[in-house]
Amino acid sequence: MTANNPEAIRLKATHNNTGWKRWGPYLSERQWGTVREDYSQHGYAWGYITHDMARSKAYRWGEDGIGGISDTKQTVCFANAFWNGKDTIIKERLFGLGNGEGNHGEDVKELYYYLDSTPTHSYMKMLYKYPQSRFPYEQLVEENKRRTRRETEYEITDTGVFDNNAYFDIFIEYAKADPEDILIKITAINRGDTDAILHFLPTIWFRNTWSWGYETWEWKYKPSLFADPEANYLHIQHKNLGEMRLHYEGSPELLFCENETNHRRLRHLADAVKPDRPFPKDAINDYIITGDKRFKNPEQKGTKAALHYQTIIPAGKSHTIRLRLNNITSAQNPFHDFDNIFELRKYEADLFYEDIHKDIPHNTDLFNIQRQAFAGMMWNKQYYYYNVEQWLNGDPIHGDNLPEERKQGRNHKWKHLYNSNLISMPDKWEYPWYAAWDLAFHCVPIAKIDPAFAKRQLVLMLREYYMHPNGQIPAYEWHFSDVNPPVHAWGAWKVYNIEKKANNGQGDTEFLSIVFQKLLMNFTWWINQKDREGNNLFEGGFLGLDNIGVFDRSSTSLPMGGYLEQADATSWMAMYCLNMLRIALELAQIKPYYQEMASKFFEHFLAIAAAMFNMGSEHIDLWDDEDEFYYDVLHPANHRSHRLKVRSIVGIMPILAVEVLTPELIDKLPDFRRRLEWVLRNKPATASLISRWYELGRGESRMLSLLRIHRLKCILRRMLDPNEFLSDYGIRSLSKYHEKHPYVYYFKDRAYTVEYVPGESDSSMFGGNSNWRGPVWFPINYLIVEALLKFHEYYGDSHKFEYPTGSGSMHTLKEIANDLKQRLIKLFAKNDKGERVVFGNHPLIQQDPNFRDHILFYEYFDGDTGRGLGASHQCGWTGLVAALIGDF
Repeated sequence: MTANNPEAIRLKATHNNTGWKRWGPYLSERQWGTVREDYSQHGYAWGYITHDMARSKAYRWGEDGIGGISDTKQTVCFANAFWNGKDTIIKERLFGLGNGEGNHGEDVKELYYYLDSTPTHSYMKMLYKYPQSRFPYEQLVEENKRRTRRETEYEITDTGVFDNNAYFDIFIEYAKADPEDILIKITAINRGDTDAILHFLPTIWFRNTWSWGYETWEWKYKPSLFADPEANYLHIQHKNLGEMRLHYEGSPELLFCENETNHRRLRHLADAVKPDRPFPKDAINDYIITGDKRFKNPEQKGTKAALHYQTIIPAGKSHTIRLRLNNITSAQNPFHDFDNIFELRKYEADLFYEDIHKDIPHNTDLFNIQRQAFAGMMWNKQYYYYNVEQWLNGDPIHGDNLPEERKQGRNHKWKHLYNSNLISMPDKWEYPWYAAWDLAFHCVPIAKIDPAFAKRQLVLMLREYYMHPNGQIPAYEWHFSDVNPPVHAWGAWKVYNIEKKANNGQGDTEFLSIVFQKLLMNFTWWINQKDREGNNLFEGGFLGLDNIGVFDRSSTSLPMGGYLEQADATSWMAMYCLNMLRIALELAQIKPYYQEMASKFFEHFLAIAAAMFNMGSEHIDLWDDEDEFYYDVLHPANHRSHRLKVRSIVGIMPILAVEVLTPELIDKLPDFRRRLEWVLRNKPATASLISRWYELGRGESRMLSLLRIHRLKCILRRMLDPNEFLSDYGIRSLSKYHEKHPYVYYFKDRAYTVEYVPGESDSSMFGGNSNWRGPVWFPINYLIVEALLKFHEYYGDSHKFEYPTGSGSMHTLKEIANDLKQRLIKLFAKNDKGERVVFGNHPLIQQDPNFRDHILFYEYFDGDTGRGLGASHQCGWTGLVAALIGDF
């Protein structure tokens, strides 16, 4: 990056989450309905604290808000609330359906967009669309409850609240004057054709750390907010931050309360033994809605405060609120340089992203998509706090009110886990908790703009207070013991190379070494825990693919007993071996003893590759010669093993395990070269698994892959067939063949069926909020594109493959990879009609200039139409589109 790029300079000087990164968008979009806040007997988090209860319940482990910011520990939180004069509650958090309410599980029912953010959050911008009519809470709940799983979800745009443009576009912007001086601008535009009232309620509060019954001074300490009658600011006093001020303009009504639970309203909660306090958390809401001054704190102090601005915004006009949060005690007018600072930070953000875009052919639409993808990943950072042992035991305030069953309930085997960090979230509303394999994908595009943060994220999951003592990486909050695909080594290798390229060939080998050493523990866990028969064929279980299998693969017991050996688990482990091998070879160039580790993973890969061809005494291969495809193999209790012939992306995944070792690399590592040559000479069966290729002037290249050319062609023939896996928008997760030919497995008069479902799930497996039985998923597609390019590196232009299958048109693997990349980008880019496939057939979102260029990064995409589905802000792995635009 260029020397005249201020954001790049700030970033280079900020290697951790201090300084310019101390304040950022670290609030959740949803804290209610999370495992952390659940103190129920049976672990039903969605029912313990609902959206309706959230305004009255002080959270224990985190905070949420609309377009909010906080310091890195959520000590002081700021967010936005609004009221249109018609709703029954103020709009201070985003609304969505819990898992049991939606016809496809949980789902946010709001429209909001992350539009911009620099990595240091020196400038940030988001948009929230707020209806002027009464928000349709009941309508959204009732209609989604009425619909079946085979029907589409009922969205807020279906309710009519945005018809006739009767809504506010509310832009929330932040710009930093320095690390501890944050300018806040809230601009509401009346998009309707009549004047409309809007109440602004910018809110500041402390995360509640004092109400849980502990006697130590640190936990008993209660900070304070109070008004200054002589000046236009609120005092913010906290021992960890010193004194800060929230400056405001005009004469807003100052409203104070305590960030404490309204026990009178929530008597059923486990901590309801605490005596009632005046002006609890929902007092500001109750005052605004009712106008009853009994809810207004006359002392103008507390731990939560809002500035109440009420205005009528003329049709087509806007109104702006300006605030400044800082620790500056100067009497200087805090708004004299406000606009200049904002313009400067926006200009610097443009400079920063222009540098990111410099290697991409000029395309304004692609620049917009990429920048919003990066913005979403920056906004999806969250302070994540969870001490499992403390959570299981409960706080002193709970007394004896917690059921004993909790201590053997959810995550009870993870008592060592103590998380208190900034983490990249999959989606801060639908998934406001980290997921291990999601995170590895997040870090790839993040590394394009902030490699230091990406590296910290990868190392974090391997720290002793995250990783289990047995070596398992925690999966996700609902079930840390579930098993995610082992892609951490892949993510680390990608991030290392992205930074190495940006640093003119200088890589951070210290980071790579740290990750490698930690992953040795995790690799050993996989070997010990997920290879039941010791035959190098792996079980895995869930592996992040939700309902892709015939049965719930995460279940500890199959309906017929026995166990599964999985083509995807085995492929992931082969890929894991190759990732670790490649990392070891990189480190061996500096520290030669790593050649020993490289040899270990080289031979372990060969063992897995050999096992993929023969499964021991029963001679049942994961590969099916008749179908020429890979399948899972079921080993039922007391019955003969057999394949489950579901044509899913599971059978494509062996393509992902591929690595090409160049002669230049091998020649640098004599010990490793000798081991490789020994295997070639002395183990002919094993040696046959290593493809070798001679190129004049370079010597021999070696390709390590689970696939020889015949099987590669067989898999590609299905994968690139429009009647099977190839969609106009990428590779489907299940073959379209199963649309007319569902796979049915019978056991004890029950039929277990898998059929092609291109959109939302018709299954309740894993809550039904995501679907791997037909849609296109970005992370697997990204890996497929990358794998095809590696195969091309080996085979070159001399090998061509039919693409699409049945077309008679022959292409190199590089050409196929690039076309798949374009299909994925096509989900978001405008087509010839000026429409975006991701938005489906909704005319308002496709055509209205106030909608059509704001991008939503959905969790997955309809396998036939490309319409976005699932979580609408899954910026993490769907944000890989930012990397696709710039890569390859």
